[in-house]
Amino acid sequence: MSDAAEQMPGAVAGRDMRPARVKVWDPVVRLFHWSLVGFFAFSFLTGDEWKSAHIVSGYIIGGLVAIRVLWGLFGSEHARFVNFIYNPFTVLRFLAETAGMRAKRYIGHNPAGGAMVIALLLMISGIVATGYMQTTDAYWGVEWVEDAHETLVYATLGLIALHIVGVVLASIEHRENLVRAMVTGWKRRD
Repeated sequence: MSDAAEQMPGAVAGRDMRPARVKVWDPVVRLFHWSLVGFFAFSFLTGDEWKSAHIVSGYIIGGLVAIRVLWGLFGSEHARFVNFIYNPFTVLRFLAETAGMRAKRYIGHNPAGGAMVIALLLMISGIVATGYMQTTDAYWGVEWVEDAHETLVYATLGLIALHIVGVVLASIEHRENLVRAMVTGWKRRD
């Protein structure tokens, strides 16, 4: 089947004329996501072994977070925070429904995914801030800053593990490859 026919099965079958797929994740979101994955992994692996590269990677991560925050305010529909920040009760209800494999499917971020985006942005911002602090005369060698940096890194690894579990569960529950969607930008409409 051609790509056009896949996107518009109604034109072929004479039914619904809406596209079968919808563009959800724009290039900024996808580039941010996969760049952050790579630079976070690089920073984690180089922390004690290759300080200069670790510091440069930290600055890049800080820049990525700044771009994502701006894009969350002014970017495309599914990238904007107002479209995926839910109240805590909605997030908890969604998690309970997910545990029963009966959660509603969302085209953009679901309530748990939206909460995870915010949690990860906050944690990574803390990592960047404490990492930067360690490069200044005022905080170089200060133990609580080093401890906070390391604690935030390991807490973020825990969040990343939960994020991956959530992506796998949602992919199974809704029969949709969310990793592929974050690579291509496209998701199934219905």
